[in-house]
Amino acid sequence: MKRQERIDALKAAVFEMYPDAKTELEHGNEFQLLIAILMSAQATDKQVNIINRNFFEFFKTPEDGIKLWVEEITEFINSVSFFNNKAKNIYKTCHILVDKHNSLPPKTIAELTALPWVGIKTAKVFLSVTENAPFLWVDTHVHRVLNRIGIVKTKSPLETDKKAEKIFNAEDLAPLHNTLILFGRYHCIARKPKCWNCPLIDACSYKDKVFD
Repeated sequence: MKRQERIDALKAAVFEMYPDAKTELEHGNEFQLLIAILMSAQATDKQVNIINRNFFEFFKTPEDGIKLWVEEITEFINSVSFFNNKAKNIYKTCHILVDKHNSLPPKTIAELTALPWVGIKTAKVFLSVTENAPFLWVDTHVHRVLNRIGIVKTKSPLETDKKAEKIFNAEDLAPLHNTLILFGRYHCIARKPKCWNCPLIDACSYKDKVFD
């Protein structure tokens, strides 16, 4: 099967399985989303959501972060990985947003990555969710799916990310962003993927398919 045929099969399958795919990071506004994405580095969405259900009751705006200060932010998030660094950078981000961006997250890659702890991944995820921007951030789930299906043959998510932007049409990148993450997180999982109940079984080139 040719690559484009595999891509077409993948799109048809995952869009049907997850027609309303959205980020699983819980948030009440775009500022909270940015903070949640920042916190999710080296952590799961589930861990971050558990923390933020309490944290976000007191942390709705950058001004709230400035009032809380670093010590209180640290207390709220101390069960997430790298919490000390994250707390300091969340506090710094709050000040920058208030001082330079009218308390709102910026909407360009350059401005976002100028914020503390915000790398290209965070910026792409944020803009894909908030602006439907043509970005497909490749995490371990997306990397696994695209390799198993046979759309790419790569050794790392970073390598897959670079190829994906060239392989997929720009208009497909944002819709595929959360859709592929959910497909990899809950269906084409790392161990014992649900091959026996997968609409992509005929298009998939994964040699270790699981049928029990």
